[in-house]
Amino acid sequence: MSEPRYKLHPISALINFLKGLKELILPFVIIFGANLFREDGISGMFNQGWQGLLPLLVGGVVLVFMLIAGIIKWKRFVYWFEDGELRIEYGLFVKKKRYIPFERIQSLNYIEGIFHRPLGLVKVKVETAGSGKAGQAEAELTAIYRAEADRIEQEMHMAKRGYAAQAETADEMLYGPVEAQPLREEVADEPARVLYRMSMKELLVLATTSGGIGVVISGVALFLSQFSELIPYDAIYEEVMLFMRFGYLVVALTVFAGLLLAWVISVAMTLIANYQFTIHADEERIYITRGLLEKKKVSVPFNRVQGIKMTQNPLRQLFGYVHVTVESAGGTLTDKDEKIRLFPLVKQEKMKPVLDELFPDFDWSPELTRLPKRSRPFFYRLSIVWFVPAFAALGYFFYPYGLWALAVIPVIVAMGLWQHRTAGYAISGRQLTAQFRGISLHRFYMLKKRIQVVAVTRTIFQRRRDVASVHATIKSGMLGATALVPNLSREDAEEILAWYEPSRQRQKVDHEQTKNPQPNEIG
Repeated sequence: MSEPRYKLHPISALINFLKGLKELILPFVIIFGANLFREDGISGMFNQGWQGLLPLLVGGVVLVFMLIAGIIKWKRFVYWFEDGELRIEYGLFVKKKRYIPFERIQSLNYIEGIFHRPLGLVKVKVETAGSGKAGQAEAELTAIYRAEADRIEQEMHMAKRGYAAQAETADEMLYGPVEAQPLREEVADEPARVLYRMSMKELLVLATTSGGIGVVISGVALFLSQFSELIPYDAIYEEVMLFMRFGYLVVALTVFAGLLLAWVISVAMTLIANYQFTIHADEERIYITRGLLEKKKVSVPFNRVQGIKMTQNPLRQLFGYVHVTVESAGGTLTDKDEKIRLFPLVKQEKMKPVLDELFPDFDWSPELTRLPKRSRPFFYRLSIVWFVPAFAALGYFFYPYGLWALAVIPVIVAMGLWQHRTAGYAISGRQLTAQFRGISLHRFYMLKKRIQVVAVTRTIFQRRRDVASVHATIKSGMLGATALVPNLSREDAEEILAWYEPSRQRQKVDHEQTKNPQPNEIG
């Protein structure tokens, strides 16, 4: 008998239509915006007969086509379970099939948008180690009931238990009976426990201290840049010059009001995105849920965690707050290949008990080895050299006021000394901890077995001072993540490199045992 096939909810047709419409917003705005800025405006389109209405007719045809395409995509999309695989059949004009073995699936991430929540639906993103482009999942089920999503997860767990049972059987055939272990079903059936829930106070601190204002301003600038040919810059310039006659105080207040509005928008965006941020965990995975309008649930398998990164900007460091991200291998796990935020913002004393429970193999309070005094100039000398042409130009063209630019030098030196003072590393058994600072303080925790590459670099100037920089790279998302320990002593760099290399003594013993095998002793 053929396996039963399942379809998406009909709301998927509307979601497909809106998704396609979103991609056409910019062309539509450009077309109708060009007609709006004509001398006769939109009314001129109707005065030209059918030729003037041609843009409206083309736009209407495109909308109807996209709606029909969304319905066809929904009708042709089916999925089913067969031979330990999630099988999907889809396509608009060409029918495509995709078979995803359950053993390759890393996680099923749920998203509940504004169209999903009233109907009890979820969007499911299937993440695998081979997920393709950044921000794209291996497969996506646009809208299904939550019970159906739970069934997919159940089928996945059952298939993986079957693979584990087959492996145990193969081991018994090769090596004989092994000691009985607890059944995987018992472990998998344990409910996910709540480890952390962000308080409203922490959420407000996160929103007010985030860098979202830059995102808002850059987004507005990017939007306006798309219409640079349609914007009447001459008229705007005349209006601005007329406005500036009111005085610099009014201009400054207007700029301040604009920045304040952008900050309020960024605060609102952060609050909406991280509302009810909660961390759950079971024996195999970490589950992170967040969101007000669009509720998201991301699952992170423990065996895919490559390292932990903590970040503190100066303001948050002053008040004892820290931002924690998980470096996870394979898949996209979040949109646009973003890092998985384990703690968007948390007090250090509240963070440590959760991390101890989630990752007991890590040492969260290692004693760092600091950098030598001879490496201090490397943290500010190059920055000063880059500013020399600017200092010379300002001093020459704006003399004597341009000489005030030299006041930046003490700031650069102080910043470099601060970076030197906070950088360091620690080796704790099988763990490497690396700490460095730009403006924010960054600390990486990574286990030796997870590190992909350790590189030691030395410039000509570093050789003279007998210092070196160490780069340790782990797999994370699609691009990887690199921890840096800059300008440490050559001896310390060699110690890190020797720690990462396989034990030569162990290799020698293994080689001798292979060369001169000893007879087995029977007791």
